[in-house]
Amino acid sequence: MRSGLLAFLFVLVAARSSSAEWQVKPFFGLSFGSSATFALNEEIDDPKVILGVSTMWLGEIVGLEADFSLAPGFLGDPSPLVLSSRLTTLTGNVVIALPKRLAQYSLRPYFVGGGGLVRVRQEDTVDALPVASTLAALDIGGGVTGFLSDRVGLNWEIRRFRSLGGSARGISIGPERVSFWRASMALALRY
Repeated sequence: MRSGLLAFLFVLVAARSSSAEWQVKPFFGLSFGSSATFALNEEIDDPKVILGVSTMWLGEIVGLEADFSLAPGFLGDPSPLVLSSRLTTLTGNVVIALPKRLAQYSLRPYFVGGGGLVRVRQEDTVDALPVASTLAALDIGGGVTGFLSDRVGLNWEIRRFRSLGGSARGISIGPERVSFWRASMALALRY
């Protein structure tokens, strides 16, 4: 079953490789709906700035994407207890988009989903409760891209990230977990 699905995806991607394109999207975003099991995260619900970049190979319908993001201060702003915190994500995804021929001169919607890693770090003033955890994660979402010229466009996207598993260690309350939504806007560069 699994090898049949991979063969189907390969044929679908290879069939339209002549119309394939590369896109690079540096983005700015905000987190919302965040939750984590790490102890010093009283400000986790506050929106946090997220910066990143994604690279996508997109055929007529199916594509592949790599996404990297960094959220400084994710577990809370610096305080007397917390010196700094940050969250980093790195995911690989499959993209399903509206066929290019149907969206030539308009917004092209797409769905994206995949998996990768989320890294959470926090440094405190007395080094008694540091956090340094890397967890497997899933992400799923969707967005639209519209090109202003042959090479330059804008992209809007919303995506949900959620860690998987995690052990009960360090200062986590229960198994280590982190989840959040990311809303972002990007400059889309097409090659």
